[in-house]
Amino acid sequence: MNNGRPSIVDIEASGFGADSYPIEIGVARDDGALFCRLIKPYPEWTHWDQHAQTLHGISRQHLSEYGEDPRTVCQQLNQFLGERTAYSDGWVVDKPWLTKLYAAANVNMSFQLSALEYLLSEAQMQRWHEVKRAMLDQDQDLRHRASADAQLIQSTFMKTAEKAAVLKNETGE
Repeated sequence: MNNGRPSIVDIEASGFGADSYPIEIGVARDDGALFCRLIKPYPEWTHWDQHAQTLHGISRQHLSEYGEDPRTVCQQLNQFLGERTAYSDGWVVDKPWLTKLYAAANVNMSFQLSALEYLLSEAQMQRWHEVKRAMLDQDQDLRHRASADAQLIQSTFMKTAEKAAVLKNETGE
């Protein structure tokens, strides 16, 4: 973590169940650098959920045209994150999708992915949804895509940490 700012990973997927797979990865690194890649599905990755497409706005056709080779994405992501620990607010789904991607590409992950909850204080958890909603309301043009979501999560983390520190100073806890 750089200045208390964690590296955040967010993944958009073809659906929500076990047959789904990652189609976009976004990272907001602890130093402020950003990474975002569309992933071209392997031929055997066929599951597609129209509801998921409605949420992220990425069509199969768009992936076919603009998605990058999964192996290349894994290598680039390894280079971008190095040996850091990155965090996800949806670890329960993001970790399996990331594992599926790296296994299919036959690439070892150089970094660790951990649940963001491990970093959050109780005060941050109590304010999380309120702060995130307020930030979304401020920027109504924000699209639901991996890189934008990673930045939003990172900003929410920092804002809740600031609020928790102010509260701690005010109450003397």
